[in-house]
Amino acid sequence: CGWFRLGNVAEVCNFEADHKYTRVVPPTGEAFIRLAIRELLEGLEPDVFWQNHRGTIVNVEAIDRVSRDGQEKLQGFLRGRAEHLSVSRAYSHRFKRD
Repeated sequence: CGWFRLGNVAEVCNFEADHKYTRVVPPTGEAFIRLAIRELLEGLEPDVFWQNHRGTIVNVEAIDRVSRDGQEKLQGFLRGRAEHLSVSRAYSHRFKRD
């Protein structure tokens, strides 16, 4: 863990709720801030940061691809990271191609 300056928010791949904190995930490493996802989302650029789940926000620029898993649920894969992010049904409309 380390400190994270919100001035570098464009570098963040995603934000994840983690108990009383929010996990900030830049391309390498991670940090924690004491700010709720809901409050954080209000201050982020809505064309760049999309909520993909109740407790997760993703930087659209960090998404490598979106695909369906075996249960037909959307999964977002981030560029340069092994982890994937689930997309809940409530937010899936933003991640589907027309």
